[in-house]
Amino acid sequence: MQALADRSPVPVRLAAVQGRFPPEVETAAYYVCAEALANVSKHASATAASIDVTSRYGRLTVIVRDDGVGGADHSRGSGLRGLADRVEALGGRLAIESTPRSGTTLIAEISLDANA
Repeated sequence: MQALADRSPVPVRLAAVQGRFPPEVETAAYYVCAEALANVSKHASATAASIDVTSRYGRLTVIVRDDGVGGADHSRGSGLRGLADRVEALGGRLAIESTPRSGTTLIAEISLDANA
């Protein structure tokens, strides 16, 4: 995640739990962050973003926020829909909060149970 944050043209604050998780969970979390930051740089007109990664109750939660223009809609493109499919395939869910002029928050909750 640090490499994604470092390469972002928009400054990113990263706070992530230490430790390793199942490879498929780590891969999904990486893609969530990569797609979210790509959208921030392409569409959000943001001045800052953040990534918070926590692990509780058998789930890895990834929250990506920006202070941009908002208005993200997973039904208008394949990137966010693809992320939702990836997260849901692991027994998780993806939520997007994106009110116009109020930035965007993307929340991915990914099950740590490989049998979810």
